Order: sequence, then C-alpha cells, then structure tokens
Amino acid sequence: MDVLGDVLALARVDASLMATFDARAPWAIELPARQGAMFHAVVDGTCWFTADGMPPRQLGPGDLVLLPAGTRHELATDPRLPTRRFDDDLKRSLIQPDGELRLDGPGARTRILCAGYSYEAHAAHPVLSLLPQVLHVATAEPQSGPSLRTVLDLLANETRRRTATGSGTAAVRLLDLLLIHVIRVWLDTGGDTVGVSWLRGLRDPVTAHALSALHGRPGFDWTLQNLAATVNVSRATLARRFTHHVGEPPLTYLNRWRLTVAAHQLRNTTVPVAAIAHGVGYTSEFAFNRAFARTHGQPPGRYRRRAHTSAAPPDTARLT
Repeated sequence: MDVLGDVLALARVDASLMATFDARAPWAIELPARQGAMFHAVVDGTCWFTADGMPPRQLGPGDLVLLPAGTRHELATDPRLPTRRFDDDLKRSLIQPDGELRLDGPGARTRILCAGYSYEAHAAHPVLSLLPQVLHVATAEPQSGPSLRTVLDLLANETRRRTATGSGTAAVRLLDLLLIHVIRVWLDTGGDTVGVSWLRGLRDPVTAHALSALHGRPGFDWTLQNLAATVNVSRATLARRFTHHVGEPPLTYLNRWRLTVAAHQLRNTTVPVAAIAHGVGYTSEFAFNRAFARTHGQPPGRYRRRAHTSAAPPDTARLT
C-alpha cells in the first residue's frame, strides 16, 4: 500500500493559481503569507529567495522551493533591494495579454514558474502540515532530478498554451504529480528532519510496513499481535518502533485513520453512515457515531450535510 499516495488522495490538494514571472534586473518583490501552499521554480536566470527567519539563498535554473504553509517570502535579484509588495495592483500592472507577469528592466532576465495550492480548510493538511517551512530541491540532482525537470517542463508548456483545450485540467494533474515528486525527493534526501509523525514512520522499514498494512485494510480487525505477525517482528518491537517514529501506538493511529477515511467518504459519497461505519471497522453504528463526534466535533450526519452544502472546487487550475 502506498501510504503517502493514500493520504494525499483523501486530503485533496487543488491548484489555485499558476503563472510565469518574467523579469529583468533589478527587481525585488514581497509575497505575503497566504492560506495554502505555493512553489516557485526557476526556469532561466537566477534570483535570491528569502523567507521569514531564514538567511537568503540564491536559486538558479532547476531550483524549486515549496512553501507548504504559504509563508511570507521575498524574491529579488539582490536581497538588499527594497521590495514591492505583490498585491492586486502590482499584479494588474504586470500581467500581459498572454497571461505572463512581466517586469521590464535593463539587466539580466529571470523566468520563474509559480503556482499556489489550496486544500480543504476544515483541518490542517495531513501531509503539508508536517513539512518544513521551506523545501528546496534541485532538478540537477542525478537520481530524481530528471523526472522532476520533466514535470516542470510540461507545466511551463501548459502556461504557454493556456487557451488550448484541457489546459487547466492538464495543469492540475501535473501539479499533483509535482507535489508528489517534491515530497519524495525530500524524504529521500532530507526527510530525517521531520518531526514525530506517520511521515517520519515511512523512513523506518518496520513502521512503514505496519503503516502499509493498516492503510491497505483499515476495516480489518487488527490487534497488536496480528499486526506484529504481518510485519514479522515481536509485539514489543513493533509497539516501540511505531510509537517512537509516529508518536502514538499502532492501534491509536489506526482509529484516527479510520475516522479520516470515514470523513472523506461522508464528504464525497452518499454511502449510508452504517455502511461507512462497517467499512472502516466498526461493528456498531452507535460506537462509530460517538467516536466520530468526539474527533470531529459533530455527528456523522450533520458533518455530511454541512460538507455537501459547500461548493466543490473545480478540478482545473486557474492560469493567471
């Protein structure tokens, strides 16, 4: 079972904005904090990136920064330059008929592919909320770089073909893929900095095997004994390693995951509550209702009604 893919599928991330920023030096802009994640990928030229509380870092072609929490930051040809705030007025002054954001000047040219992500606001995103404030990855990295660069090239092509049939839908699929690639690269190269969580657990073979089993069959009658047998370790070893990496025992994690799966089904399907309860491992609808209300602050029926009154976001990226 692909645990990361499973979590991302249940906590959908939607592309809310994509644009190409084309600027000639000197320039410096400040991007305010936003609700959701965003990234910048340098296509040509260089620039300096500065986020709150961090020293400036220079980005070159193939460098990508992801800000999972939408942290305020600055982009500039020189970090000592005074910045212009990127607000609606500045955006209107820069946008061109072809949709690019263009800033003219006498100096060297830099092109940056930018995008924003949004996600359901009912809770912190179960992946993005666990990541560092800034993820910096380079497509020059020999193992994962070429595939990441391919996705970025395809995204850049969609920004140039924004009027083509299906361009917005293609963009959101590629942005989904890009997010997976960036998280994968980070886990492979620097993911040891992640705090105690299921994401950290993916880096430990025993814990990752247990997580895969729980995600693969959330409705199964799991016990510590049969889960340890599945992973082929002792109950003590499983409990110790799982709790060390994830921060809670396996069955506690399972209960939370079951309710996450149930909440997703309540928001996105019309399957009866009793069937959902049985599917995630509850033999009693009453017990499910109590557990769900304890976690989500309201019973399943009310949760579903409120979720269904909210408009679903479109499955396309808005190209700006």
